[in-house]
Amino acid sequence: MYRVIVLYEQEPDASAYSEHAELCRQVPGSVFRHGKVTGAPMGEPRHAYYAEWEFADEGSFRAGTRSDEVMASGKDAYKRGFPQPAVEFAEVS
Repeated sequence: MYRVIVLYEQEPDASAYSEHAELCRQVPGSVFRHGKVTGAPMGEPRHAYYAEWEFADEGSFRAGTRSDEVMASGKDAYKRGFPQPAVEFAEVS
């Protein structure tokens, strides 16, 4: 299983992100999830908001991350003025 992990230091506007999430759900071969970061083991969490795409295998990950839909989601986030996130890829067993 592969994931694209998106971490925001500040929480984006809830209404705007709800609209953005609909676009994110169109990325082929993926499941999209998002929500507030609720805490950390010690002190305050470094991030306020979390989002992820989950892909069943490497092939769907590669196809999804190269798709027009994922590019459109990045452009949409930029146009909406969302905070710049940290984006990482993970292989999960």
